[in-house]
Amino acid sequence: MTLKIPKEAKDAAKQLENAGYAAYLVGGCVRDLVVGKKPKDWDIATNATPEEIQKVFPESVYENNFGTVGVKTGSNDETLKILEITTFRSESVYEDRRHPKEVKFVSTIEEDLSRRDFTVNAMALALTGNKKLKTNNSYKLSVGSDLLLVDPFGGQKDLKKKIVRAVGNPRERFQEDALRLMRAVRFAVELDFKIDPPTQEEVAKNAGLIEEIAKERIRDEFTKIIMSDRAAEGIILLEDAGLLKYIVPELREGIGCGQNKHHIYTVFEHNVRALNYTAEKGYSFKVRLASLLHDVGKPRVKRGDGPDSTFYNHEVVGARMALKIMDRLKFPKELVEEVGHLVRYHLFYYNVGEVTEAGVRRFLARVGPENVDDLLKVREADRIGSGVPKAFPYKLRHLLFMIEKVKRDPISPKMLKVNGTDVMKILNVAPGPKIGWILTILLEEVLDDPKKNEEKYLDGRVGYLGMLSDKELKKMSEKARETKEEFEGGAEAEMKRKYSVK
Repeated sequence: MTLKIPKEAKDAAKQLENAGYAAYLVGGCVRDLVVGKKPKDWDIATNATPEEIQKVFPESVYENNFGTVGVKTGSNDETLKILEITTFRSESVYEDRRHPKEVKFVSTIEEDLSRRDFTVNAMALALTGNKKLKTNNSYKLSVGSDLLLVDPFGGQKDLKKKIVRAVGNPRERFQEDALRLMRAVRFAVELDFKIDPPTQEEVAKNAGLIEEIAKERIRDEFTKIIMSDRAAEGIILLEDAGLLKYIVPELREGIGCGQNKHHIYTVFEHNVRALNYTAEKGYSFKVRLASLLHDVGKPRVKRGDGPDSTFYNHEVVGARMALKIMDRLKFPKELVEEVGHLVRYHLFYYNVGEVTEAGVRRFLARVGPENVDDLLKVREADRIGSGVPKAFPYKLRHLLFMIEKVKRDPISPKMLKVNGTDVMKILNVAPGPKIGWILTILLEEVLDDPKKNEEKYLDGRVGYLGMLSDKELKKMSEKARETKEEFEGGAEAEMKRKYSVK
């Protein structure tokens, strides 16, 4: 077995050993090295105290109570710019299901490894041939190698068997740190492993403890699950482990919720299959989450049962639910709004020959040109999640052609040849709602006919509209805003009636 250890890690270990201390690579980087993956970060454990580490490495920072010193390496590799070097430690009672009440420094690597979560993360790797590092639980990885693996809990055996197993008593590990409940699922999907039955049994028994964990930490683990190649299996594992009801209970409303004659899967199955498609395609987190949640509103609006059941306004209800879900999990506001927007408009209608260029312009004005690509990806996922063979049929390709055709046409007030300042100057009025009403009316006219986006024509319209009363202008503006675009009216209404959706 040949493991590629970066020079920065080897040099750091050598410096510690030259100063009389032990040094081991630990945690996820050892796991990744043993299975042949490139580690995302590099951690070193040592018997040197934080103060002693700082003496060995003057270019370092120590700003915590857990014995971890950040050592600057000067590397251009982002994963190696800062090496985290931590003193061997044990941890006392966990007072908040997450953080130990007290950290105690210990003298051996075995004691340090015994506090870790899963056996595959509880291995240590000595990088030199220093005989002082040899323990009863260590052995060379290959003949002639200087690499010494310390594996007191059988992590390498579990890697070969593809098992996620808790170190020691799983109940104790989860009660110490309840976030490990989600980490068990996350490692299983990231590594394509199974969870050891006794460990999985304790995950289910202790699932409720996850409520004691900060939402931000839950969000981070949930994000990693969604971004894994086996994201769909991660959602199913969360459900099987009893965790989903504490994280995104709204998704569970779709379990057993049958659809109509145009669907062969339940709402839950459909949502998970949509997520699976986006993971297979390597799409962004935003698209993955929007695809998972795109039909989350269906169970709440379902009317009737069997082949003729309906789900009117599920995209509107679903968008509101998506916003609440993401707010609850403390996602950034911008991402919350973007995902909600995709859920709200995932049900857009387009049929070749039925929608005009004006309809496409109104579609772009409503959803935003910057969102079209992601919206089409969610539509792909929706289709594949429904069991249809083609993700991107001819009519969606035709829509892209139409968008390309009209993309330079004005679709927002900013693209009009007159602006608010122009309106105030022409009418000699102060800022006020009247300016916005007039711009809304003008935009509706230009959406219908982009040739009208000429300064001379619009100046004349401003003069005419300025003579109308505020009451008339407001009414015209509201009518312009409520104009039924072809994507939501006419042909679409017929399509929704036919397929019992809205």
